[in-house]
Amino acid sequence: MSTYTITELAREFDITARAIRFYEDQGLLSPSREGAGGRNRVYTPRDRTRLKLTLRGKRLGLSLAEIKSLVDMYETPKDSVAQMHRFLTVLAQHRETLEQQREDIEMSLAEIQAHEDECKRMLAAQTQTGVSSAIGT
Repeated sequence: MSTYTITELAREFDITARAIRFYEDQGLLSPSREGAGGRNRVYTPRDRTRLKLTLRGKRLGLSLAEIKSLVDMYETPKDSVAQMHRFLTVLAQHRETLEQQREDIEMSLAEIQAHEDECKRMLAAQTQTGVSSAIGT
């Protein structure tokens, strides 16, 4: 069975060793220890897969607790239907959050546009007034 060092995983996934240690502290990874005093972390293909799934979950915007819950379900293949239902629930919740954020952003952008239009209108009016005053004197 092939194994990986923290440096190899960090390089492969373009993340820092510190990030990997953080995921380990969160219980997402559990490398074995080798060398003097157990200083060297040794990651298995299972750890690599869990890291890959963790990073995918982060890209989707899931919390670490949600990711851990989902990744832990993959440890028991017999629960694949339950896994899919749980994953669909998490995705639906996340979609709802993102859609609300999108609506909030669209409202903010509309407000900004209205303020920009008003400022441009006021500047145009002042420019016209200034030109009229300069010509009249």
